[in-house]
Amino acid sequence: TQLHAGGKFDSDAYAVSGGLHGVGISVVNALSTKVELEIQNDGFNWEQTYTYATPGALEKGTPTRKTGTTVRFWPDPEIFTETTRFNAETVARRLQEMAFLNKGLTITLTDQRPQAIEPPGDADGDEESGTTEAAEVVKSEEEKAAAAAKPKTRTYHYPDGLVDYIKHLNRTKQSIHTTVVGFTGQGTGHEVEVAMQWNAGYSESVHTFANTINTHEGGTHEEGFRAALTLTVNKYAVDKKLIKDKKEDRLSGDDIREGLAAVISVKVGDPQFEGQTKTKLGNTEVKGFVQRVCSEHLGHWLEANPAEAKTIIKKIVESQRARMAARNARDLVRRKTATDIGGLPGKLADCRSNDPGKCEVYIVEGDSAGGSAKSGRDSMYQAILPLRGKIINVEKARIDRVLKNTEVQS
Repeated sequence: TQLHAGGKFDSDAYAVSGGLHGVGISVVNALSTKVELEIQNDGFNWEQTYTYATPGALEKGTPTRKTGTTVRFWPDPEIFTETTRFNAETVARRLQEMAFLNKGLTITLTDQRPQAIEPPGDADGDEESGTTEAAEVVKSEEEKAAAAAKPKTRTYHYPDGLVDYIKHLNRTKQSIHTTVVGFTGQGTGHEVEVAMQWNAGYSESVHTFANTINTHEGGTHEEGFRAALTLTVNKYAVDKKLIKDKKEDRLSGDDIREGLAAVISVKVGDPQFEGQTKTKLGNTEVKGFVQRVCSEHLGHWLEANPAEAKTIIKKIVESQRARMAARNARDLVRRKTATDIGGLPGKLADCRSNDPGKCEVYIVEGDSAGGSAKSGRDSMYQAILPLRGKIINVEKARIDRVLKNTEVQS
C-alpha cells in the first residue's frame, strides 16, 4: 500500500533494477480483488493477505533457512472488463527471455488451469463391436480429461545465456559461420553483454534489453552497437584489403546488418527510459560505453577468426552489390521517357490510323511469324505484335540484369 517503497531505492538491495518508481506491487494490489504474499526472510515464513487493497494481519510462521517471495493476485474483473485470463504463451515468452538474459538461471512455468476437452465421438459398427469401441472412446476421453487436469510445466535454463539466445533465433536459419560472437564489458555503473551471428537470410534480427526489460524501440545502447559494428567491420575489411579504401566502397550499416541476429543487454545503475512503456533507453552515456566495448571485442574476434571474418565480409559485399544493382535498375526505369508506349514492348509494328473503330492488332509468336505478318498486312489499319522470346534466369542473375532485360521490362 506504500508507494515508492521498492528495493531499488536501497543501494544494498539491488545492483540494478528494471523498476523506476517503486509502485509496481502497489498498483497490482490496487487493481486486484485479492493479493496473497508468502515471504521467507529473517529465518521465518511470513504470510499476509490483502483484500480489495486492504491489508490483513502479518502472520509469522515456521522457521526456515530459505529466502524468497511468492505473490498471488486475482485481477479485479470490474476493472479489467475484457478479460482476466492470462495468455500462457505471452507469459512463457517473457520468462524464456529472462532465462536467456540471466545465464544459468532456472525458471519453471506451471499452468494449473484445466485445458479444454473435446466431447467424445460416436462409435460405429455392430452391437458387439460397437460396445467395445464405445468403451475405448470413454477410456480415451477419461485419459484426455486426466491429462488436461494435470498442470502443464515448462522449464527454461540456458547455461550459455545470450549465446543460447542467438542459437534460438537462428534455429530455423542457415548460419554462415559456426561460432557465435559473444562478449561482455563493464564500466562505472554500466555493464553490457552482446551475442551475434550472421545467417544467410536477408533481414536483421536485433534485440535490445536494459536491466532485462525488452526495449523494442532500441535506444542509446542500440545506437552504440550499430556505430561500433559499422566502423569495426569497415576498418577490418579495409585493413585486410577485402574492400577498397574509398568512400563509395564503404559498407553501409544496412548491408552489414543484413542477415544478422544480435542481442544487446545492458545493465545500468540509473536507467532513464523515454516514455511510460520503457521501450526505449535514453541514457546518453550508454552509447559511448557500448560503442567502445563492442569495437574492442568485435575487432579482436575478427582478427582471431580470419576465415569466418572473410565469410562475413563476403556476404556483406554481396549485399552491397545487390543493393547498388537494385538502385541502378530503379534509376534506369525512372529515366524511361514519357514517350514510351505504356507497357507495350518495342517490337510492336504499329498502324498509321488513329481510328480505334477501324484498327486491329495481331499478336503473333516470335519474330519469324511477325515478319510474315508484317509483309501481308494492311499497314493503315493492322498492327503486328510479336511476343517476346525466352526470359532471363531470374534466380541466378543479379537484380540489375533482371530489370534491364527487355523481356522483363515488357
